[in-house]
Amino acid sequence: MELNNLKPAKGSVKTGKRIGRGEGSGKGGTATRGHKGQKSRSGYSRKIGFEGGQMPLQRRVPKFGFKNINRKEFKGVNLDTLQQLVDDGKIKDTVSLEILMANGLVGKNDLVKILGRGELKAKLNITVHKFTASAKTAIEKAGGEAVTI
Repeated sequence: MELNNLKPAKGSVKTGKRIGRGEGSGKGGTATRGHKGQKSRSGYSRKIGFEGGQMPLQRRVPKFGFKNINRKEFKGVNLDTLQQLVDDGKIKDTVSLEILMANGLVGKNDLVKILGRGELKAKLNITVHKFTASAKTAIEKAGGEAVTI
């Protein structure tokens, strides 16, 4: 340790100026708030999105449409995807949510709907939340069973 690299102990020197603690501090008087006006007063807070009296953005942009808060979002799984899993030997004769989760097709909280794209050759017993009409007929035509949860 030399005189040229002496430093105060870590945490011992405060960097922030104490504002509004008298004239002698150099930050007394108006306490860096300027003179008069709403922003110089205590308790001042501005509304989020306030633009100085100009019409705020959230009121300027047009609004249209309808968001249904009760909408149920289904994760779609097509028949050709199921057939591919059968061909790869990943599923045998039953398909449930656990099997679809294990193969990474759906998440644990997803509602699942089987869609009718592709061709199903394997006889499968499928248990999920929903089926399209074309998927249900294709499953039954292949000798399988479509069970709704």
